[in-house]
Amino acid sequence: MLYEIAKPFVMGVVRVVWDPTIEGREHIPETGAVILASNHHSYADTVFLPGQVRRTVHFLGKSDIFTGASPWNRVAASIMRGLHVMPVDRTGGSAASSAIAGALLAVLEAGEILGIYPEGTRSPDGRLYRGKTGVARVALATGAPIVPVAMLGVHEAHQGRKYLPRRRPRIRVVVGKQVDARSVALSLGAADEGTVLRAVTDHVMDRIQELSGQERTEEYAADVKRRLREASARREV
Repeated sequence: MLYEIAKPFVMGVVRVVWDPTIEGREHIPETGAVILASNHHSYADTVFLPGQVRRTVHFLGKSDIFTGASPWNRVAASIMRGLHVMPVDRTGGSAASSAIAGALLAVLEAGEILGIYPEGTRSPDGRLYRGKTGVARVALATGAPIVPVAMLGVHEAHQGRKYLPRRRPRIRVVVGKQVDARSVALSLGAADEGTVLRAVTDHVMDRIQELSGQERTEEYAADVKRRLREASARREV
């Protein structure tokens, strides 16, 4: 309910302040399960993307946002839940992975839109990082089409800021044509599951890169962030 109430108000403010645009909205089906697979630059992506989509978009959010004791965490948790952001434990392990998979499948089995950032975390430098295969696994399990999305201008507008981007450059959302994960899998013949998952994921990342024009790297964003944290810790010692 909060989503439906807040969306017009939030997007009214967003349009006045940032005036974002969206291209290719017609590629998002009006009904039925669909996966929006987007690149990821900032927390603001989860406002600028679903705010310009007519249907409700369900995203996953790291559990830290929902469990903190500070007033900010409590307010943020209430807002996130009301906006259909589902808390997930990203620390790893089979139990956490099963919980994430269950949450994703439940959204799609209900015929809703699921928003996924295949990179798994925000890009630390504006490049497009290696996609994690969860997007392929869920698409193959449900048959839901994957719609690639590129967020443009967010990295530049957010440099030096954590939450609210600058007003320039203008933020653009570019939506591409649907990807049928099962068709990609069938084209691989008798390949093993790991090969299929990687191929489907790479195909989706190719489409995102075509839309965004980002420099591509085959590293995982989480690995790069970990190295940056370790280097920073060594400098402080």
